[in-house]
Order: sequence, then structure tokens, then C-alpha cells
Amino acid sequence: MIQNINTNTRISIQVSLSGYSFKVEGPEGTGTSGWMSADRVFTTPEFQKRYGSVRISLMTHKCTLVPEHFFSPADARSILSEVVALKENDHVDYVRTGQSGAVLVYSGSIGETLSKVIAQNVLTEDGYQARILPELYYLLEAVDSVQEYNKIIASYADGYLHLVIAQGRSLMLANIFKAPDFTTAEYFIFNAMKKLQLNPEVSTICFRTPISPEEEISLYRYFKAVERI
Repeated sequence: MIQNINTNTRISIQVSLSGYSFKVEGPEGTGTSGWMSADRVFTTPEFQKRYGSVRISLMTHKCTLVPEHFFSPADARSILSEVVALKENDHVDYVRTGQSGAVLVYSGSIGETLSKVIAQNVLTEDGYQARILPELYYLLEAVDSVQEYNKIIASYADGYLHLVIAQGRSLMLANIFKAPDFTTAEYFIFNAMKKLQLNPEVSTICFRTPISPEEEISLYRYFKAVERI
């Protein structure tokens, strides 16, 4: 049962194979969760409300970014199959990204149903069901909200690092790396920054996903600041 409607409040939910996390933003401030297990989805109080805006991202690694002038919807599957292994029944979709002038081709077929359950239960005030988009889409969208010139935006879950780096409004990198542990994820971050000649000591790294206190301390050894966005 829906308890109330938060017209001026937005909820952003990230779904992975291991569970979900969320952030609620509204007039009273911002609240974030850590990673939560799937068995808590029907008892999460924040999921018993309707919101002015609902965003749901899926931590799928099956993504590729294509310049818009090179993209044809009819070629979406073949384009994606060139960079990731697709199963015969994997559904392929695409979404145009705003600031990068590109199309994100993706598959949400990663062996989970939790994202659909959440989308069916966490609705906007008018009953709208949010489209489930890749986490990489929201990393690209976040470029405009980061105020610093060097924009390092990341998410980490299920053994994959999702990473976007931009300078000003120029996108330098958008990629997903297989990283079985956080130390490996850090390696990919620093390697990418080295290739782009960015100095972490004068940069802030922004994470959309929850990170542990130990992971945050590790990042602070190299970066000027670590933020959750």
C-alpha cells in the first residue's frame, strides 16, 4: 500500500545482481542507503511511497557508446555483440545520451529480475513506471552536475567498475572494466587517469554506488576528495 506521495522528492535506485541501493533527494535533504539484499525489497519504507521522479539503473556491463551519426537502430545488436558476449535471447536496446552526442547501446539481460520488481512497485506520483537504464547512462548524465573541471565519476558492483572521465564538457572516457575486487578497480581508475594525464591529488572522485569506509580511506590516499553523488 502506498503510504504517501512525495511530489518534490526524487529517488534514484541502483540494482545489481547482489542487491540494490538508493538515494532520496527532497526539500528535507538527501538520504542514501548502503547495499541492501533483495529479500528486503518489499519491506523498504522508501519503496512504499510515490515520488516526483523515479530513476532506476541496472549495473549491466553489456554496454557500448556509439557516436550518433554512426548509429542505426537496425544495427544495435551487431554493434553490441562486437564488444560483449551476447546470448541468443539477450534483449538489446539503446538510449540517446544528452551531453556526449552519442547513443548508448545495451542489454539488461544479466540474469536478474529484481530491477523489474522494483520498477513495478516504486512509481511516480501519477503512477508512471520508470524505464530501467544502464548505470553507465547515469554516469554520463552526472557529468553536467559535477562542478569541477576534471570529472571522475564511478560506480562499482558485481565485480565491474563503471567509469566516466570528462574535462569540462568534453568526454574523455566511458568504459566498464572487469574488476573482481576494489583494489583492481582502483588500478583501472589510476591507469585511466595516467593515460589522460590527470593528477588525482588535485581531483575529486565521485561514486554513485555505496563504498565501504575502508574503500573510501584507500581512495583518500590519492584523491583530493571522495564524494557520493
